[in-house]
Amino acid sequence: MALSLCDRTTLAIDTPIGVISDTHGLLRDEALRALEGCALILHLGDVGDPSILEQLAEIAPLMAVRGNIDRQDWCEALPMHRDIVVNGWRLHLVHDIADFDTATDCDAVLHGHSHKPRQQWVEEDTGARRLYFNPGSAGKRRFRLPITAGRLKAGDERLCSGVMHFVLTS
Repeated sequence: MALSLCDRTTLAIDTPIGVISDTHGLLRDEALRALEGCALILHLGDVGDPSILEQLAEIAPLMAVRGNIDRQDWCEALPMHRDIVVNGWRLHLVHDIADFDTATDCDAVLHGHSHKPRQQWVEEDTGARRLYFNPGSAGKRRFRLPITAGRLKAGDERLCSGVMHFVLTS
């Protein structure tokens, strides 16, 4: 199965980047609405169903990495991690933060797996600051954790992140 994934590594965009993770085979209408207007969508793994990637690719160019539940044949097209540059900001995509090599040269680590939203700037040993960003889980609820997705804005001077909490009506 051929997936509609963007293969570019450097992008210049004006609108926000949609960030989603841990859909586990469920793409909610709330998530689709939250990603409207994004110039790029990043799925950080545990996709669960290739139709989710196809639906996301209809909204904007899509990049994705493989999560621990992504074991079917179609998942072989998904890398375990990926490095991209958006408006000069170096972004590292990985599903599980435990698989991140801290020697990786990047401004932000975008990860999933824990289902817990995270927005944390950390000063590294080099003195540089790095954003650790987890949009949380947009799929099936785990324990009492919120259902969320995220957005990044890669501006000239700042990299801003935000987590959107979904109010579920059903």
